[in-house]
Amino acid sequence: MSNFPPEVTPPPYVPPPSEAPPKEIIALPWAAPVRWLGLGWRDLAAHPAISLFYGVAFWCMALILGAVFRAKPEYTMTIASGCLLVGPFLALGLYEVSRLRELGLTPSFATSLTCWRGHLRSMGMLVGVLIVLELLWGRASLVVIAVFFNTGMPSSLGVIEAVFNPENWEFVAAYTVVGGAFAALVFAIAVVSIPMILDRDTDAITAAITSIEVVVDNTGVMLLWGALIVLLVGVALMLPWAAGLVLAGPVLGHASWHAYRGAVRWLTPA
Repeated sequence: MSNFPPEVTPPPYVPPPSEAPPKEIIALPWAAPVRWLGLGWRDLAAHPAISLFYGVAFWCMALILGAVFRAKPEYTMTIASGCLLVGPFLALGLYEVSRLRELGLTPSFATSLTCWRGHLRSMGMLVGVLIVLELLWGRASLVVIAVFFNTGMPSSLGVIEAVFNPENWEFVAAYTVVGGAFAALVFAIAVVSIPMILDRDTDAITAAITSIEVVVDNTGVMLLWGALIVLLVGVALMLPWAAGLVLAGPVLGHASWHAYRGAVRWLTPA
């Protein structure tokens, strides 16, 4: 007869209830992205000095990134990581302007510059995740380049020539698939998470999950929104010295706030 006590089956694990505030993901109409852009333009027109300051900041970042790509392409990913670190904090300033206008308050330049201070922990974690994804994206891109350029890392001119050479369609297709997959993941994580952190001071994980839920529940509309962002940024970059970013940056920043407000409804007051 065994002296060991009978085995007791442990009770099933029940996860604790979520501490995140209850929310509802709204079904978006196809016209929503155009409406967000219109609201973003109104925010810019209401506070042009503040908005254009951030537009100039985005423009300077693009000029620096372009100059590094042309002169030292091997350092492009490093500079891009720096831009990805600074960019979300600049965007917070635009979100703060739109948030205060929505509340009927008057934004100031000082409040837009310092609104990130109360959300540094969540923002730091989210930006860290985005930087890791960007670095993985860079590594994957290097693998694609290495497969098609077995003579070593090409110059920036060599990459551009390869992209526009019809004989290199396999390289273009592979690079597009890899880049598109990472871009879609970054977009899904960030599309409403950063304004959500500013608005509700949620943790980065909850904000990222909510952002992904918005994209999953409104895939078509959010793809349209992403395409409009790419289109506007592309047109802005094609202007001399990419000067269109001075306007496109703030409009898209303000519009992103309205995208968040239009896609997520909170069931409890802030």
